[in-house]
Amino acid sequence: MVKEFLSQKGISFQERDVSVNQSYAQELVRSTGQMGVPVTVINGQSVVGFDQSRLEQLLSQTQPGQRPSFGAYIADASKITAKQGSGIILGAFVGSVKPGSVAERIGLVSGDIITELNLRHIANASDLEHALSNLKGGSHFFLSFLRGNKTTNTEGIL
Repeated sequence: MVKEFLSQKGISFQERDVSVNQSYAQELVRSTGQMGVPVTVINGQSVVGFDQSRLEQLLSQTQPGQRPSFGAYIADASKITAKQGSGIILGAFVGSVKPGSVAERIGLVSGDIITELNLRHIANASDLEHALSNLKGGSHFFLSFLRGNKTTNTEGIL
């Protein structure tokens, strides 16, 4: 029913079948705390089951083509790492992550340093903001970040 509802409204969506892909099931529990399906996430807000009035409320808060917030407070990594005395590292330093946000769903945590978005080098917070501003809601993206000394690649949908 959720798929039919969204399709009738002309809303594009990504379907993830948790019965076929265990990583989807794990992501569902990690990002929403829910084990029941369907779960619909709109701008970081979860709706369990088919709650038409709640879905309509969340959809009315989103303008067509508007991109949802990334959900991370960021700063220039070079300024943070220089103060820490660990050498200067270029990128966008993640200060904190908003619960239920895109940033949380892709696994970012405080202290991560974003170094690349869609193969574009990120040297500072401004670079990340500019790269994100070129994406529309529903856009698929690839992101690389440093956690300690390890580079991690992830993907998500804005």
